[in-house]
Amino acid sequence: MEHFIVSARKYRPQNFSDVVGQQAITNTLENAIKNNHLAQALLFTGPRGVGKTSCARILAKRINQESSEASEDEDFAFNIFELDAASNNSVDDIRSLTDQVRIPPQTGKYKVYIIDEVHMLSQAAFNAFLKTLEEPPAHAIFILATTEKHKIIPTILSRCQIFDFKRITVLDAKNYLKTICEKENISAEDDALHIIAQKADGAMRDALSIFDRVISFSGNQLTREAVTQNLNVLDYDTYFEMTDLLLENKIPEVLNHFNTILSKGFEGHHFINGLASHFRDLLVAKDNATVALLDVGDNAKKKYIEQSSKASISFLIKAIDKANECDLNYRASKNQRLLVELSLMQIASISFDGEKKKSANYIIPATFFTSLSPAAKEVSKNKVVTSKQVAQPIKKEIPVKQEMPKTPSPAPTLKNVQRRPSAFSLKSVHEKKVETKKKTEENFDNHPKDVFTQVALENVWNQYHQKLIKQGQKSIAAILAADKPVLLEGFVIQFSLPNKLMQDQLRQAKPKLLRHLRESLNNYGLRIEVILNETIEKKFAYTPLEKYNKLKEKNPLIEKLKDSFQLDL
Repeated sequence: MEHFIVSARKYRPQNFSDVVGQQAITNTLENAIKNNHLAQALLFTGPRGVGKTSCARILAKRINQESSEASEDEDFAFNIFELDAASNNSVDDIRSLTDQVRIPPQTGKYKVYIIDEVHMLSQAAFNAFLKTLEEPPAHAIFILATTEKHKIIPTILSRCQIFDFKRITVLDAKNYLKTICEKENISAEDDALHIIAQKADGAMRDALSIFDRVISFSGNQLTREAVTQNLNVLDYDTYFEMTDLLLENKIPEVLNHFNTILSKGFEGHHFINGLASHFRDLLVAKDNATVALLDVGDNAKKKYIEQSSKASISFLIKAIDKANECDLNYRASKNQRLLVELSLMQIASISFDGEKKKSANYIIPATFFTSLSPAAKEVSKNKVVTSKQVAQPIKKEIPVKQEMPKTPSPAPTLKNVQRRPSAFSLKSVHEKKVETKKKTEENFDNHPKDVFTQVALENVWNQYHQKLIKQGQKSIAAILAADKPVLLEGFVIQFSLPNKLMQDQLRQAKPKLLRHLRESLNNYGLRIEVILNETIEKKFAYTPLEKYNKLKEKNPLIEKLKDSFQLDL
């Protein structure tokens, strides 16, 4: 059996032109070599798998090729020294390295020292390396590579020329995988390679490792289904199907589809994040100016543009907000599945037009689905009737005893398929207000109406005033103390207030006050009439200035006290 070499090693770049996605850095290094303008200490930093060590090896080889007449096949292996700082991080390792630096090369012009994972060096090792790095021999070049630049001490960073490697874009990774497929005679779908590039998350080495794994699973036919199955990722079609159900307000089907997703082993958090990204992509696809922001394959891009025409911008913005809210609350939730299901039901209810006024967390009532007859469900699938026609309130008719015709009654039409009004509709709120008003205006014709005097009225009034003070309702108690109640003919109690604000507050407390007076005076025919009398407004002190003036009227010496001590109000 032929020995297998992983793609990450087999297709490792041998020249700067083979390096993927780092054109700015490779061009800079090429020009520095040609113009003899290369620094003696270089630092390559960036994420894993983006080509730092590969560029270091290519640079080490090219330096000696340019400075000698040797053939291009000469790799100058004796002039290149690699040190893994993860396992050689002590002071003794660095001192051994500095001792070797003094010896000039036997062939070629330069000795190149590549120190990988340089951030793993100890503090003492860094300090031992400082002098050599600042003033190296003319034949020595140091190339340091790290994924964590912030762990390197500033005195080392200041002695190096820093090159920041960027993450490999999805498009660059996909194109490189497509080139490898051509060399290996592998038939691969564009969407399949795109998913692999996305899964790699900017690391070319990870993309090649995933590519080898999927090829071992599917053989020379690389399909989107095989990639999603092997990598255990949710396919685009899953989100397209879910979005169609959400736009059609089909809550039962949405919940069943989510249950199918969970049964395949996917986590709810992963699904809701992907759904939010899907809504974002649909929002981007609605405008030709932003379609280029879609980071998907050509086939998937057509599906996004097609589905985005079905969804309104307001729906997508609200759906993204709901999905993001679910994402934020997912970890803290004790019933995470229920949280996702509630979010899906709320999203499915966004475009529902059965209710004129909906709250932010509105969910279509279950009665909407249960009240549909089989015929109505069949028509709703064919888009013959809107949800407004189906979701009209049920009109109850009082049966009348009369002789009915013997002819059979016609079958009920779809327009008669109605549902009961929602508890949150405007009609139900109005009905509740009418019922409350009826209760407050109850008829007391059969109740006692004993005669009472002005003195008795004032005593009962004062008792209620003291009761309010004990209960802590000082605002209403102060209003009752603003004036004395006056008994008029017909058991009408007249009470004057200086402003409308106090009148409105008393109107809210009036039912309890009225009940207390009626029970205490045994007269259920009495009424309270509140009138505005602005002439008494100045009798009461509300602001600090009014209170000060009130006190000054009683004792003029207060003003002298205020001036003597320079007091504020």
